[in-house]
Amino acid sequence: MKMPRDLSGAELAKALSAFGYSITRQTGSHIRLTCDFPNQHHVTVPAHDPLKVGTLSGILNDIAAHAKMTREEVLIRLFGS
Repeated sequence: MKMPRDLSGAELAKALSAFGYSITRQTGSHIRLTCDFPNQHHVTVPAHDPLKVGTLSGILNDIAAHAKMTREEVLIRLFGS
């Protein structure tokens, strides 16, 4: 699956609720998300519109490593096939 090119940081933060992440705080233009399962994990998402492809890729790689999935599986779960 191709990575979305027009995704905003706020949209990504909302989509990450599928993995159990919730917004814990926002400082300036950065949103901090936390997941407590299976262990606590934090990820910071810039609230930019749109997110740069490299930034999105790095965030998705981090989520995939925590969830023990591939980036492709994360993309499918977040944005469908």
